[in-house]
Amino acid sequence: MTTSQQRAALAALDQARPAIGRLDLSRDPEDLAADIIEGPVGDYCRVVGTSNLVLTDNIVDLKEQVVKLMDESVAVANSSEWINSSRPAFVWASEAKVACGMAYGYLKTNYKDEDTLNKCECFHDRMVEYMH
Repeated sequence: MTTSQQRAALAALDQARPAIGRLDLSRDPEDLAADIIEGPVGDYCRVVGTSNLVLTDNIVDLKEQVVKLMDESVAVANSSEWINSSRPAFVWASEAKVACGMAYGYLKTNYKDEDTLNKCECFHDRMVEYMH
């Protein structure tokens, strides 16, 4: 572990200390894990409104776009470069391949599921963001 990684880990611990300090140890231990997950809920996708995929009307074009994003995500999720990387590109690739696979499954029945299409594009965009 490099010095910069150690500093980042210590900074993350320092940031979590207030939440950990508020844990009530008299509660059931199984309830404690959920207490650590607090703070502002971030918008993982920095897009306002609907994704470009949802706005695509042609179902054939939409299928091609979703398959392209899914293939790229699968390639990153299977790449040892990203599996072993300290950057979360692998995590977002794994999420994207699932979301895009679900979106494609719906599209095979000619149904545009907006939620999975939004997630497919969002998670793919996050993956790409962490790759560069």
